[in-house]
Amino acid sequence: MPPGQFKDHFSALADGYASFRPGYPSALFEELAREAPGRRLAWDCGTGSGQAARGLARCFARVVATDASAQQIRAARATRGVEFRVAPASASGLQDASVDLVLAAQAMHWFPLEAFFDEVRRVVKPGGVLAACCYGLMRISPAVDPVISRLYHQDLADHWPPERRHVDDGYAKLPFPFAELDLARREVRASWTLEQVMGYLGTWSALRRCHQATGTDPLAAATDELRSAWGGRGAMEIRWPLAVRAGRIT
Repeated sequence: MPPGQFKDHFSALADGYASFRPGYPSALFEELAREAPGRRLAWDCGTGSGQAARGLARCFARVVATDASAQQIRAARATRGVEFRVAPASASGLQDASVDLVLAAQAMHWFPLEAFFDEVRRVVKPGGVLAACCYGLMRISPAVDPVISRLYHQDLADHWPPERRHVDDGYAKLPFPFAELDLARREVRASWTLEQVMGYLGTWSALRRCHQATGTDPLAAATDELRSAWGGRGAMEIRWPLAVRAGRIT
């Protein structure tokens, strides 16, 4: 891939990301901040529309949040203490040995890993931390879950980018050449209406790829079944399993 280019599956979905992607548990940021050598600067790499950056801002004096997609950065909500920048994972623009914590949330499987790891080694302070997290398929209820599972595993099976397999296995097979930390197991949680769930499902990159390839919209075809499974209820608790790999840079 030529320098400066990246696998852009999400620029066209930037507004949906900003509206419908969930945040992360505050306890995750607090635990990472305790592991970091200081709380002056965190780098949120692959920030998308800034969900993780906003959480980091509660624990660090300054957050630099970067994404290779200008559209994603434009869609991010301004947050005190967060500086949003357009930059690839391999060239943050940060100073040498200036960063306490690097976080890649739902993003590291898209990066050119060796170049990213070299950039992490350059910008992180001695004893600093790199953390990468991803969340898997949502769980809602015994009635709703099979509909979403079929959409994910069957209707869209041929349209997920190959890197998505790393999310499915919780980053277990993704290279991670650092001394790993043992962190608490957590979930991403939200209380959402069916309309919010539909908005979130609409941000799946495989839906856009499917529509481009076949002219069909499997989510639209599943809408009536989802409404029936939802059963006229209002907001329901949504859970995503959260996988985190974190390591100290020495």
